[in-house]
This record gives sequence, structure tokens and C-alpha cells, in this order.
Amino acid sequence: MAGDRVIGDRVSATLVIDVHDLRKSYGARKVVDGLTLAVKQGEICGFLGANGSGKTTTIRMLCGLVRPDGGGGTCLGLDIIRDAPKLRLQVGYMTQRFSFYEDLTVAENLDFVAAVYQLPDRHAAAQAIMARMGLADRADQLAGQLSGGWKQRLALAACVLHRPKLLLLDEPTAGVDAKARREFWDLIHDMAAEGLTVLVSTHYMDEAERCGRIVYLSEGRLVVQGTPDEVAKGSGLVTFEATGPNLNHAAQILRTMPGVESAAVFGTALHIAGMDRAALQRATAALANGVQAGGLQARGVQAVGTLAGGTQAGGTQAGGGLVWQEVPPQLEDVFIHLLGTSEQDRAAAHARPEGAA
Repeated sequence: MAGDRVIGDRVSATLVIDVHDLRKSYGARKVVDGLTLAVKQGEICGFLGANGSGKTTTIRMLCGLVRPDGGGGTCLGLDIIRDAPKLRLQVGYMTQRFSFYEDLTVAENLDFVAAVYQLPDRHAAAQAIMARMGLADRADQLAGQLSGGWKQRLALAACVLHRPKLLLLDEPTAGVDAKARREFWDLIHDMAAEGLTVLVSTHYMDEAERCGRIVYLSEGRLVVQGTPDEVAKGSGLVTFEATGPNLNHAAQILRTMPGVESAAVFGTALHIAGMDRAALQRATAALANGVQAGGLQARGVQAVGTLAGGTQAGGTQAGGGLVWQEVPPQLEDVFIHLLGTSEQDRAAAHARPEGAA
């Protein structure tokens, strides 16, 4: 097992993942650039980032499938470079795509996996994991005939059949319906409660919120990490929410205004976010004053903090149009903000003259 190590002000009894300064390039492109990561036993750690941010490559380095160009460390106390063959036998790795045999039954696929891991009683192991994953009634069904959610259950069953202590999941629920995703995550939490450590990449914010800690990557670098609540509160984002008429029309206009990073309608509320509170207030003031932007004319809206003839109570501004109030930023706001920041950084890097610092 990995040794004791201090993370911030906390001491982790056992670090299952303990890697430093990982680097990997393909040609001139740096995919992972100086990544340091520590994950303690029993933790569910969410891996977030845009497509191409280095999540999959990092996961493949952690399980010994890809050799890093630089850096190193351990998983399960095994060196990810020197002990890669041993490491591959002791982790569970679930890829983005279903990678089992569609012309074999559920039971046959699991029997094959048990044979690969040389389990002593293949049949008993397959029967036990099918019972746990709710697959027993589908044992004789061809894998190719399973729905997306059941295929993911089969893949998860195969990943934990050999009882690994570390589970690496790469966007495991992409394209799966909400009910199947929730059931899948319930299984993950059940296994984590028994001591299994999980690193899971996802684009779903409801899944990220179920992680004990999240790590956000951009351009192969770790940008921010912490509990979902810590990341949201520490983002510095300012968010306002409005209810009232003409929400879609208001959102269209606000998206064109300086300082408004995002403007989206969720059900009966309009949500705007940005780093500059004053800029957001100016945007809502301009909206209330009937500004034209992008060929759109504002109508029936009131501004945050500038409502003529409106009322104010508990930080809420009210008027004849929209009713605004400041609300805490959500994880999705932070994710969109970080995506936008990454795109700006990438554009700036491309625009920089070659050889410039």
C-alpha cells in the first residue's frame, strides 16, 4: 500500500494514488503537463475538464497502459512505470466505449474476464458479481442486446470482478438515461463505503456533485480541486437569478453584454454569471433601460440594484418586469466559467508570436 502523506493541512492514512509532475506529449502537443495528484483510500474523486484536457491520458498512465514522458509516482503502492504489469492486474479500468464481446452472453463475458485474471473459481465469481450488479436475470442475454445502462453495469461488473482496490472510470455513464446513471452511482458509493477508491471522469454536474472531491484539468494542467462546495464558493463567480416574463428574450440580450459570461434559462428562472458584479449590474440596468443589442430590443425587464419604483427586500430587487436576486454559484456555473477561461487561454497562446514568452 502507499505510504502516509500530508495533503494540505490533513494527513491521509493511505494514498492510493500519489503521482507527481506527470507529463505526456504526442508530437508537439502537450496532453498532460506537470500533473500532481493524490487520492486517498475510499475516496470518490471526480475528474472534470473539457474534451482533450488530458483526463483519459492521465487515467491510462495511472493504470500502467501509457508510459509518461516525465514525472512518476505510485498507484496502490506500485510504481506506475516500473511496476506497470503488476498494476494492470490490480486496478479496474472502465473505458469510454463498451469494450466487451457483444456476441457473448453476460455470463460468458464475465467468465472470460475471470479467466484473464486467473480467478480460482470463475463460475462462482461471475455468479456473485452478477447478483450484486443486478445482472443475474440477464445472465443468458447477449451483451449486444443490452441497453446502454445494462451494458455499463456489465462493464462495471467486469471491472470489479477481480476485487481491485482502485477503480478508474472514464466517462462511464455517457449516453445513459438518468435512472440508470443514478443506479450506477449508487453502486459506486456502495463499493466506496467498503474501501474501494474511485477516480471517475464525467461531464455531468450532478455526478460531479456526488464526488467527495473534484479535480478540474485544462490543457493537461490541474486548475482547481476541492469538494464541490469548496470549488463553487472559491470560484469568485457572481451569479444573479431572475424570474418574470420574457426570460428567453432577456437571456439572448444579456449574452451579448460585457461581463456576462453566461446567461441561461432554467425552467422559470434566468441565471446569469460573471466575475465582475458591477458589470452584471450594468448589464441588467442596460436591459431595463431598453438597450438594443445584437438586433434585439429589451422589453419588460428591471435591473439589479437600479429599479426605479421597485422594492428591495433581502437582496431581492423587484419591479414591473423581472425580479432579480443574487444566488450562490452552482458547480455548472464554475464549469462553464473554467471552460471559457480555457478557450481564452488557448486563443491567446495561438495568437502569441512564436518564441514569445
